[in-house]
Amino acid sequence: MGLEFSGRSLYDNPEFGGTLSIIVQKYGGSSVSTPERLKAVAARVVETKRRGHGVVVVVSAMGNTTNDLLSLARSVSENPQRRELDMLITTGERISMALLSMAIFDLGFAAVSFTGSQSGIITTDHHTNARIIRITPFRISEALAQDRIVIVAGFQGVSERQEITSLGRGGSDTTAVALAAALGAEYAEICSDVDGVYSADPRVVPEARRLDELTYEEMQVLADGGAKVLNAEAVEWARRHQIEIRCVATAGEKSVGTSVRGGKPTLNPRVVSITAHPGLIVLEAESPGEAPPMELESTLAAHGAAEAEVFRTPGSFFAMVPKQNVHGLPALRQALLALGGLRVREDLSLVTVAGRSLSASPGLAHQAFLALSEAGVEVRGRITDASRAAFLVDEAVASEAVRALHGTLLGGPPSPLTAAPVEV
Repeated sequence: MGLEFSGRSLYDNPEFGGTLSIIVQKYGGSSVSTPERLKAVAARVVETKRRGHGVVVVVSAMGNTTNDLLSLARSVSENPQRRELDMLITTGERISMALLSMAIFDLGFAAVSFTGSQSGIITTDHHTNARIIRITPFRISEALAQDRIVIVAGFQGVSERQEITSLGRGGSDTTAVALAAALGAEYAEICSDVDGVYSADPRVVPEARRLDELTYEEMQVLADGGAKVLNAEAVEWARRHQIEIRCVATAGEKSVGTSVRGGKPTLNPRVVSITAHPGLIVLEAESPGEAPPMELESTLAAHGAAEAEVFRTPGSFFAMVPKQNVHGLPALRQALLALGGLRVREDLSLVTVAGRSLSASPGLAHQAFLALSEAGVEVRGRITDASRAAFLVDEAVASEAVRALHGTLLGGPPSPLTAAPVEV
């Protein structure tokens, strides 16, 4: 379903003379995890306001608040009702927004906080994994017209049936990008602990390089492959509405970070980055030639796993189900086994090589497969197309697989297979 917007862009509002530049900033949970960090965010927001911009800030819950709330829910119910989960977990962002607004007031600037519903974020009815379908940001527009900084609770909205909903893990990114599109913002800034997107997780590959720019398509592959810097749905909204996303560090020295936008970056090699996606449920047909049960996709959706990726070949299939939005794993396992004909595995990770023309000659996908074989990493399944070469491997060796692929495809000097290395 497409994203719709109601109301005028602030660029077209006569009250602003058509010249107001709006910036949407999103701060993740680690950026607002303590009162001290939250005050530092307030100072950063105020600095942006002093530069003459209208500022809309989207905040996540503080630190591990969402995980703590989910644990609390599971302590009273093995399979919590999804509606009640949304009522519970959306409180975390409301705490952050109110505290940040208070901190900004103390710096001498007017601010106002809004929940997702007060911000006009209308979603589908799918509790704990809703999608934005329409935005009517009238109250945000009014507050900006009054020269206020607007703080919005990320990760949440309200359905057309007036039910509080959440957007799933990473949903605050989607909130920020969707608001940027609705408000005609100059760009959406995603602020976190890292100063951009890297050629691999630097904690796994210390020599990984920061990427100055990525296309929407490249970032989409990385997000789908488990990269945590950006939510996959947020990238899709940005691509559809041509919103630039800037991934930057909240604290520390100023950096250009990574810009995600349309076009063809001239600095990136054919292979852009390597990422791993742990926390998967992998479903396979128990016998070759067996088709998926008709009820599979509806069963996955009913348990918050609508984003599962299903691969069909003639007479066979397998599916990868991220666990991040499944809040009743025992119930999902039971439902899947009841369908029959499925092998359910939870010990695999998907390691993805993202880039361009990977299936063209010379064969980078084949070179990646050989690199894993030489490293002693057994490949349990593979998916290859022009923009990715993805391999299912045992979760215990996923980091080793990432290092092997990075060393072979990105770790050395330029080769005939790659263009000039990314500038850092």
